[in-house]
Amino acid sequence: MSPENQPTADVALRFSVLGPLRAWRHATELSLGPPKQRSLLALLLVQADRPVRLHQIVDALWDEDPPEHAVNVVHRHIGALRRLLEPELTRRTEASVLVRAAGGYRLNTEDEALDLLRFRRLRDAAQDASAAGRPAEATGLFVRALSLWLGRTAEGLPRTVHSHAVFAGVDAEYLHAVRDAADAALASGDTSRVLPLVRRAAESEPLNECLQARLVLVLAAEGLVAQALDHYQVVRSRLTSELGVDPGSELREAQIRVLRGTVVPTRTSPSGDPKSADTSGGSFPGGSPGGSRGVSPGAGQGTTPGVRPAQLPADLHAFTGRRAELDWMRDLLPADGGTPAAVVISAIGGAPGVGKTTLALHWAHRNTQHFPDGQLYVNLRGYDPAGVALTPSAAICYFLEALGVPAEDVPPSLDGQAALYRSMLAGRRVLVVLDNARSAEQVRPLLPGTPTCVTVITSREQLHGLVAANGARSLRLDILTVTESIEFMAKRLGAARVAADRQAAIGIAEQCGRLPLALAIVCARAEGHPSAPLADIAAELAESRDDLGVFAVGDPATDTRSVFSWSYRTLTPEAAGLFRLLWMCPPHGVSVQAVASLAGLTTAQTRPVLSELTRASLWTEPAPGLYGSHELLRTFSQELSLAEDPPEAREDARRRLFDHYLHSARGAATQLYTHREPLPLPDAAPGTQVLSFTDTDRAAKWLVREMPALEAVITRDSGHGTGAHAWRMAATLELVLDRRGRREEQIELHTTALAGAQRLGETLGEAHMHRVLGFAHVRTNDHARGAAHLERALELFTDMGDVPFTALTHRYLAFLANVRQDHREALAQYKIACALYTRTRAYVGIASVTNEVAWTRLLLHEYEEALGDCRRAVRIANRSGNRNIEAAAWDTMGVAHHRLGQHDEALEAFDHALTHYRALNDASLIADTLVHRGEALAVTSPQEARLAWNEALAILDVLGHTEADRLRELLEEHDEVPSRSGPVIINI
Repeated sequence: MSPENQPTADVALRFSVLGPLRAWRHATELSLGPPKQRSLLALLLVQADRPVRLHQIVDALWDEDPPEHAVNVVHRHIGALRRLLEPELTRRTEASVLVRAAGGYRLNTEDEALDLLRFRRLRDAAQDASAAGRPAEATGLFVRALSLWLGRTAEGLPRTVHSHAVFAGVDAEYLHAVRDAADAALASGDTSRVLPLVRRAAESEPLNECLQARLVLVLAAEGLVAQALDHYQVVRSRLTSELGVDPGSELREAQIRVLRGTVVPTRTSPSGDPKSADTSGGSFPGGSPGGSRGVSPGAGQGTTPGVRPAQLPADLHAFTGRRAELDWMRDLLPADGGTPAAVVISAIGGAPGVGKTTLALHWAHRNTQHFPDGQLYVNLRGYDPAGVALTPSAAICYFLEALGVPAEDVPPSLDGQAALYRSMLAGRRVLVVLDNARSAEQVRPLLPGTPTCVTVITSREQLHGLVAANGARSLRLDILTVTESIEFMAKRLGAARVAADRQAAIGIAEQCGRLPLALAIVCARAEGHPSAPLADIAAELAESRDDLGVFAVGDPATDTRSVFSWSYRTLTPEAAGLFRLLWMCPPHGVSVQAVASLAGLTTAQTRPVLSELTRASLWTEPAPGLYGSHELLRTFSQELSLAEDPPEAREDARRRLFDHYLHSARGAATQLYTHREPLPLPDAAPGTQVLSFTDTDRAAKWLVREMPALEAVITRDSGHGTGAHAWRMAATLELVLDRRGRREEQIELHTTALAGAQRLGETLGEAHMHRVLGFAHVRTNDHARGAAHLERALELFTDMGDVPFTALTHRYLAFLANVRQDHREALAQYKIACALYTRTRAYVGIASVTNEVAWTRLLLHEYEEALGDCRRAVRIANRSGNRNIEAAAWDTMGVAHHRLGQHDEALEAFDHALTHYRALNDASLIADTLVHRGEALAVTSPQEARLAWNEALAILDVLGHTEADRLRELLEEHDEVPSRSGPVIINI
């Protein structure tokens, strides 16, 4: 290890990520465990002293395909790393190195303990010296900083992890430091120390013109002029063969400076022969990524004499991403380079601006060697601003002319032209690119009839007819992933600029809907303002998110609004009308029933209209029966609606959509939570499609799938609607949100709904929101605020004479009293609630109170009395046919038996409870009962206890429940047994 890599000896924990991932405790190197654990440590180290959120960890470790229990795996690795890094930790001491922070974890380390932080400190000092006009000092600091690099960042990690942008960003810091070191050395005349550094960086990035230009200049400064000029020619040939481009201005300027002799030599080779100088320099730390692969031009054997067309437009130099799609297209050609057995037709479909043409041309340029007889290209203008598509006859005549057929020899009829066209291509190896097609009918006459040709078609239509009748292979192009969007921006703006503020870059990508066209427009503007922080650009886009004018460029071919309008103008009136309303739908996938409600149509009437929008790629169907679109098309839809639809029509559509979600949600919640009095609702608006649920499984799955939409109803109606839907939806979802355990999210939603009810002047809505917020605040141990909300709710319900919800509020106050350890006050509140239920003969309420009284008896250690209450609750619930309360009472009974040491009776009661809860699909209470069952098994059957707790943990992780962390920490301690010391179960 070089001196720079050796920190001060008194650092207890040391880490290295600039090369292979390593760690030491004092003088002992640590074994860092399996690949996923090493990857997690590397991810935390490259972001040392900053919190890394849990979802970011999952995304980095598993890319876009995490396993079902990914979160659980992360927590296991965190526990193992804590034990490795701080072996002295006990369950009762706080970790100081690997700590919880901001919904994830942070790794705390000193500057001297991590080579990356030492590199950054030296690099920053070098940059300061350069800025102050001290290039010699800067050169020395840069060399010291770069000597810390022993390989690529965290070398040896799995490829899928190492390709993550956070590691690429650190690698980019290295490359930019090399560039700056070369500039400082050239300015100071001290290039000998940086030549090996620049050479190995340039070899690792053979297409990086910035680094190649620095290497040319440094070689010349070292007196190796011939080698510098030779290297320029090598790079120039590589750029031409691999990217189809000439050197850029920076690289050309370097060559010109060498030719003119304006690079001042710092030393001369003794023999004047470049070969006598040291030409070593290795590779990028850790080696080159695999070298470059040139594209050999086609030999052209068997070429038919005549014209060889080469009509492909230029490839995009900054093309990025689409690896899966390019792999798919690679299979269009035989692996052995021979002739396909049948005619090959590939149809690339997708939304406007998604990059169909760019992908087709990039693939075409990469494969020209397979088509020595030429490449034909035509823009069929299927969605032209002028509204006039190219006719098949005009396109064929254009191709025939390119193939050398005189105009007088072209037949007058379309059939004759198509026959001649196919004859001219027979036996020839030609690529045909048909861009921007309108329909299958426009394309069919242009298809070659020989398997030696390949046809690639792009269209916003899905061209199902070509797939069915002509055997075309269909590729649906979607928006970019977040990772591809970041790569897209890094290619255009530079990796360092993007890595410097990755969160802002992600924000820009999301504001652009990850649509390549919009990203390209924003990047072009950002390139024109190189000093502008990406955060400022992201903020500007956020402020203009409802205005496509921010993406206007004055060119109809690349202006997003113009591009979208070409597709919109082709729609039937019915489809156009529906498209104008679709911006009101929640951004996640929406069902046919939701869209039908929005339009005021039946589902049978809605399906063909949605099919038309899907064929036009203005909406997509990511899953059967679920529809959606990206944000920019939604903005376009909103612009059209505000301009063309009367306000009353928009309001009627919004009410039908919100009624669909509200009434369907109440049906699902009522099916799941039969022990709760359903909230009365006004009738749904005419034309609303309301779903009905006959089993708990379907109801539970619908609520999970639609939860983002249901929450959106609350926030949208509170902010921009009447507020009437907001509080009713919030009250309907009370138990759904409570079971998920996401208290802060629940409080935020219900606070929003309370504001809407108060603005509307709805006393009933205000009362319900105070009730729900009171209980939620008690759940988060904010007792004072919870009590204030509950007292206000009780006052309002009492004034309105609402007996069922007055009783429920008393039960909530009893729960608060139990939390405060005032169990006698809790019993008094339950007595009031029971009297109210008895007055109205509400037997389900009576059974609920009886079970909750039993739980209070447990807290008072009155176990025999608790058993008696449980048996009464089971009998009442059974007679009422309410499985929710019966399950809750069995669970309470199991705890009572366990406290009395009645082991077998406890397990039998828990099994009864689990049978009911599983039938009800109540995941949260299944987990809670499993925890209780584990407690009963812990002494006699510890392995069975762990099985119960692990099953509970898996459920809580899926729910994202706050109780998961507590249970996980207990499981990590093999000799600890989970226990509860307060009211946890309450079936309200």
